[in-house]
Amino acid sequence: MINFSLEGKVALVTGGAYGIGFAITQALAEAGARVAFNCRSEQNLAKALADYKEKGIDAKGYIADVTDEKQVQQLVANVERDLGTIDILVNNAGIIKRIPMLEMSVEDFRQVVDTDLNAPFIVAKAVIPGMKKKGHGKIINICSMMSELGRETVSAYAAAKGGLKMLTRNICSEFGGCNIQCNGIGPGYIATPQTAPLRELQLDGSRHPFDQFILSKTPAGRWGTPEDLMGPAVFLASNASDFVNGHILYVDGGILAYIGKQP
Repeated sequence: MINFSLEGKVALVTGGAYGIGFAITQALAEAGARVAFNCRSEQNLAKALADYKEKGIDAKGYIADVTDEKQVQQLVANVERDLGTIDILVNNAGIIKRIPMLEMSVEDFRQVVDTDLNAPFIVAKAVIPGMKKKGHGKIINICSMMSELGRETVSAYAAAKGGLKMLTRNICSEFGGCNIQCNGIGPGYIATPQTAPLRELQLDGSRHPFDQFILSKTPAGRWGTPEDLMGPAVFLASNASDFVNGHILYVDGGILAYIGKQP
């Protein structure tokens, strides 16, 4: 029988205080995992813990900057102390800066790459030894359609997410023999607080131009929701995906398969 249960498993979701990370943490908990997450501010931590409690989820929350290797090592040690060795890692924490390339500072570019690419390397490096010792592990990297495509103003984000796709494949290549599966989820355009300004109605009642653009390019005819990512995350975290490795699962309503509507 196909086993999607996560009973007895320990999961760490980076950036799990809201949005996509919150939904994935909720999904893993509802599938039976003991869950932990990190964020970078006490305010976000307190709100997230209250939100999880409201849903009946006993999540452990920690303050940690995933771009800082020492803080990550301490984060992993704290999770292992409180819950046990980590079986499932979801590298979700990320940022985006929408700045035209010629106007973007090197510092801004580095900050995006540091958070979206270097941090998943740091956290994976910290949890893999425990997974090797246990004889199994699941790593899910939250990639993007920008792992495949470019677009104006997101040079750093696209570079980082493209790199994350290849880091996913390399972790698969290096640790697949240890029964560690590393896959990615590539969300399409998801309705979250971060994308809310792009979906606001204009003063004349019309849709935002970018909202119109996304709907015209997506066969599903809608934005995705964080809930759309819950099932794929449980699949990739469970024994049902034991022979799936180095794959990016795009959850995008078909946008990558579609050239767009005829004018």
